[in-house]
Amino acid sequence: MVVTLPCDGSPESAAALAAAVGAALEGDGPAVLPVAAAAAPPSFDVTAGVPDGTAAVVGTSGSTSHPKGVLLSADALRASAQATHARLGGPGRWLLALPSYHVAGLQVVVRSLLAGSAPVVHDSRGGFRAEHFRAADCRYTALVPTQLVRLLRAGGAAVDALCAFDAVLLGGAGVPPELVDRAREAGVRVVTTYGMSETAGGCVYDGVPLDGVRVRVVDEPRHVDAEGPAEGDTRGTILLGGPTLASGYLGEPELTARAFSDGWFRTDDLGRWRADGHLDVLGRADDVVITGGVKVSPSVVEAVLREQPGVGDACVVGVADGHWGQIVAAAVVPEEPGALGEGAEGELAGAVRVRLGAAAAPKAVRVLAELPLRGVGKPDRRAVQELFEDGGGRL
Repeated sequence: MVVTLPCDGSPESAAALAAAVGAALEGDGPAVLPVAAAAAPPSFDVTAGVPDGTAAVVGTSGSTSHPKGVLLSADALRASAQATHARLGGPGRWLLALPSYHVAGLQVVVRSLLAGSAPVVHDSRGGFRAEHFRAADCRYTALVPTQLVRLLRAGGAAVDALCAFDAVLLGGAGVPPELVDRAREAGVRVVTTYGMSETAGGCVYDGVPLDGVRVRVVDEPRHVDAEGPAEGDTRGTILLGGPTLASGYLGEPELTARAFSDGWFRTDDLGRWRADGHLDVLGRADDVVITGGVKVSPSVVEAVLREQPGVGDACVVGVADGHWGQIVAAAVVPEEPGALGEGAEGELAGAVRVRLGAAAAPKAVRVLAELPLRGVGKPDRRAVQELFEDGGGRL
């Protein structure tokens, strides 16, 4: 049985969720499906039976296929929370600043329960507001990159609050290294995380798997992109295993069998092991742009764009083209209003050309006030593609 629980970002709804999840973790209540209060009902079958021991069902956004309900057992949720506390330095009080119907927010609730204290809630009714952000005597919090950007930009009390935490987990979307550097230079103890609903949230911290988590990089795609292959560079699909894995998808046994096999979950992400033994996540395999027969990794181009003066963020996509098959297109956001002046589009494309070669250079660039987002703060690549499909922004 699954009970749907609307969450509106208020302390009251967080308290109701904590009570329901606590009962589910102890086996005294049904599995809980947290949903956004104003959202339409889930499109997957919430009446389907759940395996014994299931404590929560987390809905996915359906960005890769269709919305799914991820089955998370009490054991998986506990294993993830305990491994997180072990990595960070022990249990502590948590600030809930993320939507609790996403796995990262749900895990803040679970960690709080295991630490013996209710989460302190950053009231997000009406949206996340940097001016109201406070540490509230908490040791830990979890954010997505867009929240961290807003807090650093606000400065003052917001940055003071960030610096008061023993650790600020940062994940839910690709994390630009320059954002992490900027935060750490300001004194924020940022810990980058990689994971997904199917792994009960983040399971690789700062490139190192949590205790018990297994990572493999397999099936080399012989992916040579515009940055050129580094010596000894081995890339492939990331597989994840260990006690934090989900039990599968609600009511979808065939999809479960394809994604989960022999104790491993096959992600849609490409990765590589660095020489120092840390995992680099290179982005989704289906985001790779093939232009004129050359494979280009959007994350590589985005990294170069973010290094350019005046650029705050970037999202690179492939757009269908009759001559090239696809072209590389880039949406960029100024670091502050007016930071990118007339002619910036051509200069940015030129900077990529110098660093990565002609194939990687965007043939279309648009400057936006902000990137379209989906879910917990991930760039909406489909929405960015649509901005270019009418031919706008081509150089």
